[in-house]
Amino acid sequence: MPVTDDLTEDLELLIEAARNAGEIASPYWQANPQVWDKGGGQGPVTEADLAVDRMLHEYLLSERPDYGWLSEETVDTTSERLGRKRVFIVDPIDGTRSFIHGDRNWAHSLAIAEEGQVIAAVVFLPLRERLFAAIKGGGACLNGNPLRAGKRCDLDGATVLAPRQHLSDEHWRGGSPKFIHKFRPSLAYRLALVAQGRYDAMFTFRKTWEWDVAAGTLILSEAGGQVTDLLGQRPVFNQPVPQLDGMVAGCPQLAQAILARLK
Repeated sequence: MPVTDDLTEDLELLIEAARNAGEIASPYWQANPQVWDKGGGQGPVTEADLAVDRMLHEYLLSERPDYGWLSEETVDTTSERLGRKRVFIVDPIDGTRSFIHGDRNWAHSLAIAEEGQVIAAVVFLPLRERLFAAIKGGGACLNGNPLRAGKRCDLDGATVLAPRQHLSDEHWRGGSPKFIHKFRPSLAYRLALVAQGRYDAMFTFRKTWEWDVAAGTLILSEAGGQVTDLLGQRPVFNQPVPQLDGMVAGCPQLAQAILARLK
């Protein structure tokens, strides 16, 4: 896809919206915000999540009223968004538990998808002043500096971002590889860190909501990485049920090696 003026303008819109989100969310951090349990195993939500979601919904759709909307904190209008050419896919705060516990590693994750593929994306960590951004066909950057994923091919010794339980031998043919295990709570940030080359791969075996990974998927892909579900299929976004069958991501050789080793 060629980088067009409208794509550039869409990315600029996402960047502005993400920075606005940071200004709203940051005062709530370590300030004992109200917290509710969403039930059904969906986890917590805070008044900061809801405030950011309201702002993003109003601001982004006022600028692009013909776009669809999918957000973790908004009731899904499936029929409406599926009929739109482009759709915003948003997680107001990715890493809400970390936000609640006073950790800095939470992010605003904003993406625009067209015909199933993400075409513009931003992952912003306001407390770390890290803004990852990408346009489809135009590369990815961190605070304006180009990103390139690493090129490690060997499983043993690879530094991976994943839940610790995913390294159990039960998930791997011949037992778990000798990974160096690390963790970050935000899936969007995990993908961005692999795009940065600071880590070699990330994976999750759980059903994965689109809003958690849409922006990070484009950022890593544009940095030269490969992102698939557990079956090795490229993720398709804005689905009727907005979930993916897990995720494996890294440089192409390493990602393929992980997929081949999984049971």
